[in-house]
Amino acid sequence: MSIEVEPNPARNADVLPFYRFLAQHPRDPVSAFEEVGRQAGGRLVRLNMGPFRPYLVTHPDHVQHVLRTNQPNYVREGMFWDPLIPLLGEGILSDGETWQESRRVLQPLFTAKYVDSLAERMAEILAEQIDAVVRPGEPFDVVDGISAIVHPTIVRLFFGDRITRDDIARLIPAYEVAVTATWPRLLLPFVPSTVPLPGDRPFRRSIETINTVVYPRVHEARRTADEGKDVVSAICRARADDPGEVGDRRIRDDMVSMHGASTETSATALTWVWVALDAHPDQAAKIYQELDEVVGTEAVQPSHLPKLRYLKMFLSELVRLHPPGWILPRKAVETDEIDGVTIRAGSTVMISPYLSHRLEEFWDRPEEFDPERFAPEQERERERRHRYAYFPFGGGPHQCLGQHLFMMEAQLLMAGLLSRYRPVLTASRPVRPRLASSLRPNQKVKLTLVERARA
Repeated sequence: MSIEVEPNPARNADVLPFYRFLAQHPRDPVSAFEEVGRQAGGRLVRLNMGPFRPYLVTHPDHVQHVLRTNQPNYVREGMFWDPLIPLLGEGILSDGETWQESRRVLQPLFTAKYVDSLAERMAEILAEQIDAVVRPGEPFDVVDGISAIVHPTIVRLFFGDRITRDDIARLIPAYEVAVTATWPRLLLPFVPSTVPLPGDRPFRRSIETINTVVYPRVHEARRTADEGKDVVSAICRARADDPGEVGDRRIRDDMVSMHGASTETSATALTWVWVALDAHPDQAAKIYQELDEVVGTEAVQPSHLPKLRYLKMFLSELVRLHPPGWILPRKAVETDEIDGVTIRAGSTVMISPYLSHRLEEFWDRPEEFDPERFAPEQERERERRHRYAYFPFGGGPHQCLGQHLFMMEAQLLMAGLLSRYRPVLTASRPVRPRLASSLRPNQKVKLTLVERARA
């Protein structure tokens, strides 16, 4: 006689008291978030944030379910996304039909082949920006300095000669404010938009500045799209059938979202490069030796990159511990079930590469910085690891289009600086990430770039 076993009924997720952890780390909210990740240990849990109780998803199986298996049910809407709508609009960082259209338009511009076609120009611009920004032997503010190299590079690459240096000088700080001013709403996502919070007014001013700079460039590009070889011209040609103000707005949303994602990804990740180099001198020495052998005293060229093996390993490990998109919130459209846990329709689900990349079940010594994890000899082990144990650029249909662009820019910038200079870091206390839409350092990180010959 066979006995029929009933499936386990769906259950409610355990609740972790996030605010209790936050009270233990009032000056370091990211430490509270890390403690939540350790307590969850890969389990699907809810975070008690007062009236707001999002689900925290960290196990690769669960991440895969949200980002790929049942992706249409988990959309980029809700409390975390709504405050960013004035900045991002309805472009590549939105969802639904407008996202699908933007994806169709932009995907050809971010293939490895197309990005490779931009490599020579990117190397030229980066070299010019390094010469313009770096003063050997003088204090160098890492956040401001790297942004001053990365942002103009992307803006000039995207807009070509259509944008002036004065416009770039206005655009860069506006983007900086836009991506950092929303942190109070990240901590208090249940507060209605009608209730003012710190950062709201600077955020609105930054949007006005961005629109004032971007829209005239869009109008010009639409008039002369057939002649332009820059990225905005390519987008205008792809959107030639979108007329008038609607078309202008869609191109604006594509450009702002693409630029914001590209620059913020690069600037944030490359800020942590210098902290990691200072903390790991043996690994830094390997990079210097590789650059001496591959680049020497030449100007860095895209042709050098395939030979900069250890540099790429270093960057891959860097974005494991400091993923640019450290938190990926989604809203459940319909009630769903993940690993026996009921996810109610309308609930917020928070995916965090930052926490998933620290799960001991999938990573040996997860808190340790070890580029050898990404050595070519470790390829078999990486293939055995769960696909969603490492996803610094997201996954599924919404995976970041700009990852090829990021890796090229990051390698060219690091090689361009470290083949000529040696960094000497100064910090008053241990450098930790601070909570924002991206993880910037919790203090001013300053270094001195010493010319290599003198170092």
